[in-house]
Amino acid sequence: MAYAHLGVDVSDPATPFDSAKTFEGKLDHVCLAVRKLAPAVAMLERTLGYKPRTAPVENTRQKVVVQFLSRPGSIDIKLIEPASLDSPLVEFIKKGGGGLHHLAFRTESVEAACEDLKSRGARIVTAPEPGEAFDETPIAFAFLGMGLNVELIETDERRSESGPEGLAPDPKI
Repeated sequence: MAYAHLGVDVSDPATPFDSAKTFEGKLDHVCLAVRKLAPAVAMLERTLGYKPRTAPVENTRQKVVVQFLSRPGSIDIKLIEPASLDSPLVEFIKKGGGGLHHLAFRTESVEAACEDLKSRGARIVTAPEPGEAFDETPIAFAFLGMGLNVELIETDERRSESGPEGLAPDPKI
């Protein structure tokens, strides 16, 4: 099999994914956990040309502050910093210094995507709930293994778009 070197037999029905059916989500953004937003924004603007797409938004449910950055022709980068010392993100940053937190996939239905991922062996970490950075549209989180967390979202809209001075919503080409 094509994946035999990974120890996965896609012809085995016990394999945690169905090779005949592709997951329907589209990669929307990459999320990086940082100690502080401002220096991370400055570094990504200076080195990679990303510009703020939104102002910082506090997510009270997850105890983080979120800011999206965009660059024409690329997917967004979402930066998250702890909003308080009791944020679960503090421990994540202490362990590894920050870095890749999750990949986010946009889908038509977060609930259906959760069921699909569960059928493929993923563990749902956060059931669908309103996403403060996405104007309260549903989001959910799943753990796929290999240290990879996935966020599921239903919209490409962001709360607190930067407006005319920033990039327009969904600047992807």
